[in-house]
Amino acid sequence: IIWAATPRLPAGGGNASLELSSRLPAPAALNPWDVMLCVSGTAIACENALVVAIICYTPALRTPMFVLVGSLATADLLAGLGLILNFVFQYVIRSETVSLLTVGFLVASFAASVSSLLAITVDRYLSLYNALTYYSERTVLCIHTMLAGAWGVSLCLGLLPVLGWNCLHDRTACSVVRPLTKSNVTLLSASFFLIFLIMLHLYIEICKIVCRHAHQIALQQHFLTASHYVTTKKGVSTLAIILGTFGASWLPFAIYCVVGNPDYPSVYTYATLLPATYNSMINPIIYAYRNQEIQRSMWVLLCGCFQAKVSFRSRSPSDV
Repeated sequence: IIWAATPRLPAGGGNASLELSSRLPAPAALNPWDVMLCVSGTAIACENALVVAIICYTPALRTPMFVLVGSLATADLLAGLGLILNFVFQYVIRSETVSLLTVGFLVASFAASVSSLLAITVDRYLSLYNALTYYSERTVLCIHTMLAGAWGVSLCLGLLPVLGWNCLHDRTACSVVRPLTKSNVTLLSASFFLIFLIMLHLYIEICKIVCRHAHQIALQQHFLTASHYVTTKKGVSTLAIILGTFGASWLPFAIYCVVGNPDYPSVYTYATLLPATYNSMINPIIYAYRNQEIQRSMWVLLCGCFQAKVSFRSRSPSDV
C-alpha cells in the first residue's frame, strides 16, 4: 500500500474512513473530491504567489504589518502547493516515503497559516493598545519573535507524522484522516481551538478599543456624528467577518477530527476538509488585496508602466 499526502476514497467505498492509500498494481479511480482539492490548491497557490511576489519586490512593503501578511501568504502558498503535490503523488507518482513527507508538509503549512493569522491579530491589537510605542524597535523584535515561534511550532507539528507518529503499521490507531493517528489530529484540533479562542478574545478587545475611541471623539466634539457611527460600525462588522470566515472554514473540520470515527464514510471528511482549504483562498483577499499599497504595487508588477496619479494612503495595522 502506498500512502498519499491527502485524503481519497477507499477503493471499496462504503463506510470506510478517509484513507490516504492506493494499491500500486492498479491505477486509482479519479475521485471528484480529490480533483476539487487540487483545483482549490491551484487557486490558493496562484493568489498567494502574487502576494509574496509583490511584497518581495516592493521595498516600501517592509513594515511589520506586511511582514506578517507575507508570512501568511507564504504559508498559504505552501499549503496550495502541498494540495497539488498530493494529487500528483496520489494518482501519477506513487511513493510511500514522498507521500508521507507530503502529509507533514501539508500539516506544517496549514499550521503556519493559522499561526500567522494569530500573529496578525496580536499585531492589530498591539497597534491599538500601544499606539504610541507601536512603531518602535521593540515591536519589530516582538513580531519577528512571534513569527519565528509560529513557524518553529508548525514545523515540529509537520515532522511528527514523518518521524513516526502515524498509523502506517497500526490501522487501529488511525483517525478519519490517514495516516495521521487519532491522538495526532486531536492535538492539532486542540491547538486550533486554543488559537481560535485567543483570536476571539483579542478581537473582542479590539472592538472595545474601537468603540472607546469613537466615544472619546464624540465627547471631544460634544456629539457622535453619523460618520463616526458608520466608521465604528464598519470596523466592528469587518472584524466579525474576518473571525466568522476563519471559524466557518476551520471549525467543522477541527470538530469532526475529534468526534469522527474512522468507520464513518470518507465523504464526511472531504466535506469538512474542503471548506478549510477555502480559508487560504480567502486570506489574500482579506489581508492583502484590500490594502491600497498592495493594490498599487500589484499594478506596477503586472503592468510595469503604471504610474500612480492619485495619492494612496498607507493603512496602519489597526485598519480592518
